[in-house]
Amino acid sequence: MGVTTFTQEITTKVSPARMFKALILDIHLVPKIMPQFIKSIEFVEGDGGVCSIKKTTLAEGTPFKYLKHRIDALDADNCMCNYTLIEGDVLGDKLESISYEVKFESAGGGSVCKITSHYQTKGDYNVKEEDIKEAKDKHMEVYKIVEEYLLANPNVYAEATCAC
Repeated sequence: MGVTTFTQEITTKVSPARMFKALILDIHLVPKIMPQFIKSIEFVEGDGGVCSIKKTTLAEGTPFKYLKHRIDALDADNCMCNYTLIEGDVLGDKLESISYEVKFESAGGGSVCKITSHYQTKGDYNVKEEDIKEAKDKHMEVYKIVEEYLLANPNVYAEATCAC
């Protein structure tokens, strides 16, 4: 079993606190604004804090059925979350898990989201950048859809604050 690490940065025009609340803390927004991709998100263990398990059921017609993530660390004051994809058909037969470190930071009146992904492989499989291009593109698409929604609805999470 090996570990391959990739990084990604996504810049938005929305504050870090609002993006963090929309993408990490509020499990109801993304299915509401992206029903073509996500049918539902629910906590199957815990209340959303560390060690909670979140199940994302994907929409009909998407290539995968569901994902389960475990929240490993959560710091809302600093807009940071670490979580691990522990179950789901996206892992296939070559991946054990994928751990993510997500940090939102202020940048030029908006924010930048820094994502570090650690792919835990089975056997001697090596993950290559081109193997995960689709996943990185999907991250970008989700962030841009959320950004557009928040820009169009400036009162949504207007009260959100953080130290970033």
